[in-house]
Amino acid sequence: MERRQFIQHAGLAGILAAGIAPAVRAESPAIRWRLASSFPKTLDTIYGAAETFAAKVKDMSGGKFEISVHPGGELMPPFGVVDGVQQGTVECAHTAPYYFFGKDETFAMDCAIPFGMNSRQMNAWYYDGNGLSLFREFYKTYNIVNFPMGNTGAQMGGWYRKDIKTLEDIKGLKMRIGGFGGKVLERIGGVPQNIPGGEIYQALEKGTIDATEWVGPYDDQKLGFQKVAKNYMYPAWWEGGPQLVLYVNNKAFDGLSAENKAIIQAASTYAHVEMQAKYDSRNPKAIKELIAEGVQLQQMPKDIMDAAFKASEELYAELSEKNANWKKIYADFSAARRDMNQWFRVTEFGFDSYMQSQKL
Repeated sequence: MERRQFIQHAGLAGILAAGIAPAVRAESPAIRWRLASSFPKTLDTIYGAAETFAAKVKDMSGGKFEISVHPGGELMPPFGVVDGVQQGTVECAHTAPYYFFGKDETFAMDCAIPFGMNSRQMNAWYYDGNGLSLFREFYKTYNIVNFPMGNTGAQMGGWYRKDIKTLEDIKGLKMRIGGFGGKVLERIGGVPQNIPGGEIYQALEKGTIDATEWVGPYDDQKLGFQKVAKNYMYPAWWEGGPQLVLYVNNKAFDGLSAENKAIIQAASTYAHVEMQAKYDSRNPKAIKELIAEGVQLQQMPKDIMDAAFKASEELYAELSEKNANWKKIYADFSAARRDMNQWFRVTEFGFDSYMQSQKL
């Protein structure tokens, strides 16, 4: 019997019995990762970026790559996620890098430093400048691969139990302030406190702290700060465009196929854009509601801004003298910030200042 006739008439059992193996496309094994967030689940914007990311990864992989998202404190403390990723306890984490400036001040620059960049400038520096490549090199020593994953836009300057009218009012003020901004607050007389988001309300209510900042109207209203402090200030000179970041363990990332690596990049970028879209869309309604509740909106006094700016510049010069990582990245960061601010003064500021003076 000819081979063609044999195959035509024999069943699968006959083919296998004859030792003729049909071509079979191997299925990729399912991937299951865990993501540790630094944020409470109640904040659907900042915590929600990780959920958006995980949903996109699952969709783009046809359900073969799933990432479970865990709020701060569930798998590890909110400020323990870098160690968790570095050690491979979890495959990835979503956080604000400036929480970890105690490891190296350079972490803060990957999120926000006082009088740094706004969100569009951070995107430009990261995606078309040297920001991403410089931080990829920096994070290698922590076994981490980093991806931008969210930005809040310029934040509010916080909630205060008493009126803040001059620099003198900052003296001795105990304030919860995220990350690196506390180093500058301390230089102008304040007493910084680093408290996770889920624990701030109780500290403000009990008077353990005199003031706090978080993000802006939408999140702050959810956290209920207006119930225990009525003075709401703007802007946050320490957070002009804070960037959130996805940290991935480098061994876990290297173990992915090229397709799944591309999925991680695409999904994190989608979540990056969506987070700020949510804040920009939801903050306007929230600020109106807060004012209707009796919240007093106040602009940060100029003498405080000037003192903080001077202290920031002095701090950055000192760090450039003693921290090689900081010096290398800050040189590029500050040059990009200078050039983009010159350009934004011509275009963005001119357009925005006119539009904001009109009755719409």
